[in-house]
Amino acid sequence: MTDDAKTTMNSADIGRILKLLPHRYPFLLVDRIIEMNGDDSCIGIKNVTINEPHFQGHFPEMPVMPGVLLIEGMAQTAGALCLWARDNEAQQLVYFMTIDKAKFRKPVVPGDRVEYHMTKIRSRGSIWKFRGEAMVDGGLVAEADISAMMVDG
Repeated sequence: MTDDAKTTMNSADIGRILKLLPHRYPFLLVDRIIEMNGDDSCIGIKNVTINEPHFQGHFPEMPVMPGVLLIEGMAQTAGALCLWARDNEAQQLVYFMTIDKAKFRKPVVPGDRVEYHMTKIRSRGSIWKFRGEAMVDGGLVAEADISAMMVDG
């Protein structure tokens, strides 16, 4: 991908995400990336639906998306940005390394549209660190700092 193409392409549909990430149903937790700013930041989208398998056992009378899946969605969004920024489709993998400062503010339920706002804190070599905020209707529902490492696939 040329530098000009990278500056004009600022989103990724599900087809692009499937090329960037190895995750598949039921563990792909980002449906679209609506905004990419170089390798500095991005916003990923997850449309939460009642037919997702975790709702069968995670408070079935009052379905709540598990917090760990919100963190994983943040990591997948950041991972897609790392690979896209390096013009890398399936040549490398991104492995989750750390979760710090995780906080869960509000339940996420079926019908919600989660936005994963990911901002790069730093990158050095193959190690990347991001600040993530999960938002629903403009309100903060979860946050965490995450780091990941890119490795040959």
